Amino acid sequence: MSKEVKLTIDGKEVTVPAGSLVVDAAKKVGIDIPIFCYHPKMEPAGMCRQCLVEIGRPAFDRATGEPVMEEGKQKINWGWKLETSCTNPVSEGMVVLTQSEKAKKGQNDILEFQLTSHPLDCPVCDKGGECLLQDMTLAHGSSESRYRFDEKRHAQKHVALGESIWLDRERCIACGRCVRFQSDLVGEAVLDFDMRGAKSEIVTTSEPGFDSVFSGNTTDICPVGALTTANFRFGARPWEMEATASICGECPVGCNTMLDTRRDAKSGGKVIVKRVMPRQNEAVNETWICDKGRFADFSNADRVLEPAIDGKAVEWTEAIGAAAEKLGAAKGDAVFLADGSLSNEDLYTMKVLADAAGAKAMLYSQVGGGALTTKSGSYGGSGAGDVILVIGGDLYKEAPIFWLRAKQAVDRGATLIVATEAETRLDAFATTVVRDLAQGLEAAKKAFAKAENTAVLYSGDDALAQSCADLNPKSLIGVWADANTQGAWEMGYEAIADLSALKGKTVYVAGGDLLVAGAVEAADFVVAQTASMTEASQKAGMTLPSQTVSERDGTFTSGERRVQRFFAAVQPMGEALPGFIITAQIAEKMGVTLEGVSAEVVFADLAEKVAGFAGLSYESLAVVDAEERLSIGGTCYENEQGLGAQLSAVSTN
Repeated sequence: MSKEVKLTIDGKEVTVPAGSLVVDAAKKVGIDIPIFCYHPKMEPAGMCRQCLVEIGRPAFDRATGEPVMEEGKQKINWGWKLETSCTNPVSEGMVVLTQSEKAKKGQNDILEFQLTSHPLDCPVCDKGGECLLQDMTLAHGSSESRYRFDEKRHAQKHVALGESIWLDRERCIACGRCVRFQSDLVGEAVLDFDMRGAKSEIVTTSEPGFDSVFSGNTTDICPVGALTTANFRFGARPWEMEATASICGECPVGCNTMLDTRRDAKSGGKVIVKRVMPRQNEAVNETWICDKGRFADFSNADRVLEPAIDGKAVEWTEAIGAAAEKLGAAKGDAVFLADGSLSNEDLYTMKVLADAAGAKAMLYSQVGGGALTTKSGSYGGSGAGDVILVIGGDLYKEAPIFWLRAKQAVDRGATLIVATEAETRLDAFATTVVRDLAQGLEAAKKAFAKAENTAVLYSGDDALAQSCADLNPKSLIGVWADANTQGAWEMGYEAIADLSALKGKTVYVAGGDLLVAGAVEAADFVVAQTASMTEASQKAGMTLPSQTVSERDGTFTSGERRVQRFFAAVQPMGEALPGFIITAQIAEKMGVTLEGVSAEVVFADLAEKVAGFAGLSYESLAVVDAEERLSIGGTCYENEQGLGAQLSAVSTN
């Protein structure tokens, strides 16, 4: 257990672990010291000087080492100058004044210096309403400025740093957060300062510009409106939007997000997703998301709006009846085919119906592991004495936040073994790199024997998956192609990689475009439950419009076996329904009773019937941890909707 230190801040006693910074200790007693450059996820830099405070330290006799006493109390020595609270670690008996006349003058002077060259364009700045400088000026700044507008610096507007990120140079306060995030935390030094003094500005040093899949996070941590995303510039104001908790559907990490929505004139007055923002979950994505998730397509172009038979629009009752008749006639020759884009609720109802009909429930997956028990666990806190094996795939492309967490584990002293057939960006941080997968398993055996904690992240066939399981790691994580492939494995779906096996079959397919296209090409007859109107879905015998993640409630199970909720953010398009309702209605026509009232009711039935989900409920998934909330001076959302829950060790696989 780490040593604890007691100090006093503005008259309030607080006890914190040794090594804590004064600025963090202050937060423990509800005192927010103004900051710009400081960020709790990065090493302190002390660049902006905004967090100046008075610090007094207990006096000791230099000769004897005994405390120096005055009037029965230990004397406190005060420095003649103010000190930055973001670079000073606490010490026993320290006394800090954050609101003294001297401290407030220092803070206000620094704030005034920041405003000397800052443009007065708050009404048109995208950060308006979320700007740390704006908030501090309203709370601490002077009502009058001593500087002339025409003496402020002016620069060319919105310089493109990369394809997705724009820079307004005159708004930049040179806090260095973006530069340090990319170089120190991500390990991709693609941003830097150019020039010096008042002429300094942020530039990209990579070709192509801002070459990082984590670039969007810099717009979150930028305390002003200097960095903005190309897709959101002038799109909306924070107070105009409604924020809804969601889970990213782009990969198996399960990043916690917020969907910010607003009614949009260009979209015919419909409520649409204007931007995707990170939501804090320290066990999953901390306060970050990758650009794949941030810039995911929510345009709803080419949607299936109504059920159809042979391309002709019909009523839902007719479509449901026809689908039930076709699947019932096929009996054991029917196949229920899904991919990992479906929710747990959708997958469960499909599996129950398939079992009741004597048919097969199959998951389309090019990656093996369906026959194995994936072990719950997280390597997010791994460090010295721990070993991580990444084998078979490229985390940077497939699951970027998994990549970032592996890199951060190395920063804390973990041993990283990378075994991939091609070079990856993770190689630069690995202790051992091999291009032969068999050699990577051999290297892991030796390293695992001495490790305190072990984790394997794999992409590959069943043979590789079995070899990884044989290593008996504490955490065995499948890097699946979709967000909820793990959920399907937990429910006992069988893997199918070659869709030509569907020849002559009647197939009920539910999932994305590629899956529907493959099923239509291979099967004799296809009932397609899908959201996208594509050439393939138009060729299906029946097309049943399903809702997307942003339109409904549900849950996903991440590659780490963490079950998490997402919530409806926008109205469904056309006549689209949740997948579990569609399946339940078909089941009813086939004489099978399924829960189909709400996602919560379906999940309750799922938790009762599927062993790994035992004890879980929508209520338990909504538990939050107040200690986890951070005040970071950025636009990451606090998590008030739930951190999710790990599945139990039992699995149906």
